Formats: sequence, C-alpha cells, structure tokens
Amino acid sequence: MGWSTREIAQLAGTTLRAVRHYHDIGLLTEPPRRTNGYKQYGVAHLVRILRIRRLTELGFSLSQIATMQDTDNQPVEALRTLDAELATTIERLQRARLELGVILRQPTPAELPPGVVTPDVVSTMPPADRSFVVVLTRVLGADTMRAWGDMLRKPVTDPVAERFDTLPADADAQARAAVARDLAPYVRTLLAENPGVRITNAGTRYSARYVEQAVGKALSELYNPAQLDVLRRTHRLLSEPRD
Repeated sequence: MGWSTREIAQLAGTTLRAVRHYHDIGLLTEPPRRTNGYKQYGVAHLVRILRIRRLTELGFSLSQIATMQDTDNQPVEALRTLDAELATTIERLQRARLELGVILRQPTPAELPPGVVTPDVVSTMPPADRSFVVVLTRVLGADTMRAWGDMLRKPVTDPVAERFDTLPADADAQARAAVARDLAPYVRTLLAENPGVRITNAGTRYSARYVEQAVGKALSELYNPAQLDVLRRTHRLLSEPRD
C-alpha cells in the first residue's frame, strides 16, 4: 500500500498545496493511481519531496532544483555557488548593520550617507536644504562632498540665510532684490572659506553638463519662484567685478 497525497505531505512535513505545486512545475513525477483513482505515492516520492524541502531551506530556488539531477546526492558545484552568494549577502548585511549602528548612535536621515552632516546640523536644516544635500551626495565627487560636509558643520550666523529660507513665493521684486543684495557677500565669504564646494564633475563618472542639469533640476523643484529669482540675482552679483 502506498501513501495518499495527504499522507505523503504529512510524512514529509509539508502541505498538500506544496505537493501539488511540485507536480505542476515538474519537480515531482506523478505516482501511479489505485483502482479508485487516488494517487499512490511511494518511498521514491517521499525522498524526492524531502530533497526539495532540504534544498529550498538551504536557499535554492525551485527553478535551480529543477536543473539538478536526482542522481547527485550532493550537488557540489551548486552548493559552492550558493555558498559564495551567501557570503556576499552576509558581507552586505554586515555593512548594513555597521551603517545602522552609526545612524542609531548619530541619528541622521536614512537617505544621507553617514558622516556627511552631523545630527545637530540636520535638525536645523530646512527640508529643502536637506533634500538638496541628498541630491549633491549622488552627483558630486568625494572631495567636493567632503568640502560640503565641512562647510555644513559650521554654524550659520548670518540672518540673511533665514530671510532666504522664509522668503514667500509671492515676494515682490524689491524684497527679492534686497535679499539677493545681502546674500551675495555672505555667499562670497562662504566660497572664499570653502573653495572646494564649487559644483563640478571632478571625481565622478558624470559629465559636467549632467551634474549641472541634476543640480538645476533639484533647485527648481525644491525652492519657490522668489527664492530661485534671488539665487539668479545673487549669481549675477557674484559675477560682477567688485570695487
């Protein structure tokens, strides 16, 4: 007497649905049927199901198991490949744990690489500035981003920065011109003290045009029309020769 589908599933520690699925995808051959039409599973089927379960527990997909021969008691090459994949996964997870440890010790937004901006600085940054820095981390080289990090760690002392941050979208031309006039010398000082923050493609795989377009897109999405006008006015003022 053989086992029924329910009995073979119970004996193998799996489910009826799993056994039927193995049949559907060709991993398990159909057993002979009794005169009443019920399937009659034997020892070979039990061994096959247990083999499938063991290999899936090790991490093999059903499609990978389908390529293995039943005669291979120990699919050595497949196991070596899986071992290498698991080693890579473990290494990646260990790196992730180290980064999580840094974030937990110094809570910064998960989208920012560790160490770019200290938590106390992040807590004072307007959302637009924080998002802009995130974009910069994706398009600037390591040296340029390091210079940005050094600059951002310094406290902002000029009140014109807050005036820019709070400038409403419908600010009139006079208000925008006034902010730009006061912002220009502040930015000039920042550039003099932090020459490495100038936007460039140095140390990246991107073209200068790509970096420029990415930064321009970020600015246009993150800041309101009045602020963008102030940035344009400030740029023009910085380009003019000083007396």
